Amino acid sequence: MTESSDRSYSFWRELIDDPRHGPLPALLMIITATTGIVDAVSILSLGRVFVANMTGNVVFVGFALAGAKGFSLAASLFALGGFFLGALGGGRVIRRLRPNRALLLRDAVGAEFALLVIALIIAAVVGTPIPARDADAIAAASAIALGFQNSVVRRLAVPDLTTTVLTMTLTGIAADARTGNPAVVGRRVLAVLSMLAGAVLGALLVLRVNAASALGLAVTLLGVALVAITVASMAPADWQR
Repeated sequence: MTESSDRSYSFWRELIDDPRHGPLPALLMIITATTGIVDAVSILSLGRVFVANMTGNVVFVGFALAGAKGFSLAASLFALGGFFLGALGGGRVIRRLRPNRALLLRDAVGAEFALLVIALIIAAVVGTPIPARDADAIAAASAIALGFQNSVVRRLAVPDLTTTVLTMTLTGIAADARTGNPAVVGRRVLAVLSMLAGAVLGALLVLRVNAASALGLAVTLLGVALVAITVASMAPADWQR
């Protein structure tokens, strides 16, 4: 095996079987992609509201309060409130399951899966365009899901994989381009590409089909992640602690 191929093998092994984090990096990449999908739905179908990026949401609330057209104050406030409730629920799960990272992620993905199924059902029933009242409900359910996710992912503490915000990830790519560990830089790049791919796929489905189809894709990806982390949690390992 050449030095180049050996480095490549090491990088991919760290992604799916990291000595410190096990399969968490690969699973968090999937979850990052679902974030891009869900935010595509929220921005394009729910009245310019973020359900994952609360920095943008606070700015949108400011725009709505200033009277800017095209921004829904109600949807933004529902998203902010939902995100807070989700993070609060995630905090309670963390206190209950703190020693086991696998169970933490399993419960977070399970809760997020259930909440996005609710959002999917609402979107499928009401059709396109989504009425304002139903858009608020979808925004709230999705934001609770992402708040729960954010709280647990923060506790998992896998470097450069926040799953929702890429500002520091992009900063790290640029700042460590010459001196950083290639595997770490590669993980950061993959996180950005995962979010981008989710946003592109979500937007295409919203624009060419409907919001329900995009939410269906997000639910499917979360289902895959849920099965994978459930299986992984059954075999005790050092990375779970």
